[in-house]
Amino acid sequence: MPGPDRQKTTTARRPFEIVAIAASAGGLQALIAVLSTLPATFGATVAVVQHLDPRHRSLMPEIIGRRSALPIHQATDGSMVETGHVYVAPPDHHLLLNAGGLISLTHTELVNFVRPSADLLFESVAAAYGDRAIAVVLTGTGRDGSMGVTAIKKRGGTVIVQDEASSDFFGMPSAAIRTGTVDFVLSLDEIPGALQTLLSGEGRELSP
Repeated sequence: MPGPDRQKTTTARRPFEIVAIAASAGGLQALIAVLSTLPATFGATVAVVQHLDPRHRSLMPEIIGRRSALPIHQATDGSMVETGHVYVAPPDHHLLLNAGGLISLTHTELVNFVRPSADLLFESVAAAYGDRAIAVVLTGTGRDGSMGVTAIKKRGGTVIVQDEASSDFFGMPSAAIRTGTVDFVLSLDEIPGALQTLLSGEGRELSP
């Protein structure tokens, strides 16, 4: 019978719809470790920002795609995302996701000295998905992503950060942790399982 908790108990709608992942130095291997472990039945869209040399074409979709059960795409402007697919920001373009899952690529100014920017991705995801968004900050230098995780948390989303022991570079994870908005600090090996647990609706069983 429909009631005030009907949306919470329905099985037709998953608790999370988007996982936004950011990485920088050391990020390729970290992304492979996470994405190669997720099952083909993973029930959310995945958007990825990895800081790359803008002078070269990215081979990330092909490299990760050889290891992942999920389809890996380089994001294209104006396309719609699909559940269970991974979209990687192309070099030198910011990746944003709008309401309804529409991809926007922009060449606007650098944010925290980088383009693509994790902050812009996270902020767009926060606005479009609210509490149905998960942000993941992996190994990297600098502080990109720290403003974005705050936006995710303000909209009721969940924030996961890679721990220092498993990070090649702890700059980005550390900057996110210092915001006080991080829900879980996990080793790289723990992150895929945590994502699947959150998507199953059993996130309360995780321990920060």
